[in-house]
Amino acid sequence: MSVAVETGIWQLDPARSTVGIRHKTMWGMVTVKGTFTGLTGGGEVGPDGSASGSITLNAASLDTKNAKRDTHLRSADFFDADRHPEITFAVRSATPGDDKTVQVAGQLTVRGISRPQSFTAHLSEASVGAVTLTVESAVDREQFGMGWNQMGMMRGHTTVTASLRFVRATS
Repeated sequence: MSVAVETGIWQLDPARSTVGIRHKTMWGMVTVKGTFTGLTGGGEVGPDGSASGSITLNAASLDTKNAKRDTHLRSADFFDADRHPEITFAVRSATPGDDKTVQVAGQLTVRGISRPQSFTAHLSEASVGAVTLTVESAVDREQFGMGWNQMGMMRGHTTVTASLRFVRATS
């Protein structure tokens, strides 16, 4: 059974939202985890239940609890945060499905490179005033010009996890 979300404008609640990454490194022996602390976004739900909008992350806000690694991740080897300060996901379509799922398709832009990205989001909360979506999706960092892989230490995809809480915008 799908859950209806109120028509209208919704704003991301950054204080109650998180976007994180996980990537196996050191030949799969270590998992690096980080969280973006700077995020904004919003969208609109149409009368037919479809949705559009965007999420923007401050690339330099990634925190892995290791200052030296964070500096490297902000460098041109990875996010190139000085030249490309924002990571954006623009939702092109969001279609409610069964069992509180939403099929999401859009454009992910990292380092100025845009690629289509699709995933299934899970509606963990839906009320008149708030909606929370959770997501786990794999991203191929090499598609975005992040091919740094010294001695083959970093293989595979990066897992992006998000818990995004939206609240109805007040006029």
